[in-house]
Amino acid sequence: MTSVADSITGASIADDDGARATAAASAPPVSFPVAGTERELRLDLFRGLALWLIFIDHLPPNILTWFTIRNYGFSDATEIFIFISGYTAAFVYGRAMLERGFIVATARILKRVWQIYVAHVFLFTIFLAEISYVASHFENPLYTEEMGILDFLKQPDVTIVQALLLKFRPVNMDVLPLYIVLMLFLPPILWLMERKPDVTLGLSVLLYAATWEFDLYLSAYPNGVWFFNPFAWQLLFVFGAWCALGGAKRMSRILSSPVTTWICFAYLFAAFCVTLTWYFPQFYHFMPRRIEQWMYPINKTDLDVLRFAHFLALSAITVRFLPRDWPGLKSPWLRPLILCGQHSLEIFCLGVFLAFAGHFVLAEVSGGAGMHFVISISGIVIMSAAAWVFSWYKDVAAKSGTRGKSSDANADMAGGA
Repeated sequence: MTSVADSITGASIADDDGARATAAASAPPVSFPVAGTERELRLDLFRGLALWLIFIDHLPPNILTWFTIRNYGFSDATEIFIFISGYTAAFVYGRAMLERGFIVATARILKRVWQIYVAHVFLFTIFLAEISYVASHFENPLYTEEMGILDFLKQPDVTIVQALLLKFRPVNMDVLPLYIVLMLFLPPILWLMERKPDVTLGLSVLLYAATWEFDLYLSAYPNGVWFFNPFAWQLLFVFGAWCALGGAKRMSRILSSPVTTWICFAYLFAAFCVTLTWYFPQFYHFMPRRIEQWMYPINKTDLDVLRFAHFLALSAITVRFLPRDWPGLKSPWLRPLILCGQHSLEIFCLGVFLAFAGHFVLAEVSGGAGMHFVISISGIVIMSAAAWVFSWYKDVAAKSGTRGKSSDANADMAGGA
């Protein structure tokens, strides 16, 4: 989904400070891109798109659900979100590590981890209050069971501790804990990738394979496992970091090949045909029995290889036909998506609130197709308006001199869930 050859600058560090220039010159030869003054709008665009799709998918099935990618292939918006998060985190903090060293970069990463953790705790608290109020006020205890907070009401003291340990999570609150864990391991990942990028990616692949072979997982409370297994999903995050730090540039010839393009189109078409059998049973008998036995189940928790390959195919096609200088990126019609992508953490949290609010309205007021459409569009409008307010405030703060240098503002590229 992100830039390949045309988004990797590969430029070396240049600074007036002699000591910093000497340190950069003595650093190992590695293709660490340096963030420029202009943001990579494609990253913001597709991260904003992922936020919209996640919100729509969190609502009960409706008309707009048929416009989300999960209905036409194996992957969904989560893969887009995690890959871009790994890409942008490595892009920003890799530059910081090269310029300022491992300790300073680690401190910045841990600060960001703390911000995400606080946002998760805040989201958890408000989300519980929202569900509990609706369940008690409308005398419908099914909300607490459906949203996964019944154990909290039974044992609030134990459940709060488990929530702080990221082991207890209500419905729709699995992404932030995954991102927190992945960001915690970003410093050693960047340190190793600075020296041996391909080895780092190889180790990530080995951990992914070991997860499937030895059933590695993190337990959840009160039972089960993490819905997004960090041992598996780290592959997508590390792959994004690898692409940002020179890997995509080395793959540019492969991605620009017509053979690669046709292979990607063929795989996407095959995945589409498979998904047709999920919604139209009359097509089911066209599926060969051996392929069915080999393919199913397509595991989302452990990032099934078919999901990963589907995301790679989508990414390759997107990079091939959407250049960095595409004029549409400046279009006012895409501005709401880009703004949402630039404030992803806040918009993700808002989207969780809006999804439950929409669920409540559909259950208590009307569940018709018209109401589904109105709620979906209203949620997207609210998210876009909030992103505009956040952007306006950031611009005002920058003009007043409270935001510091523009390079610090670019760190927002690594923000979000």
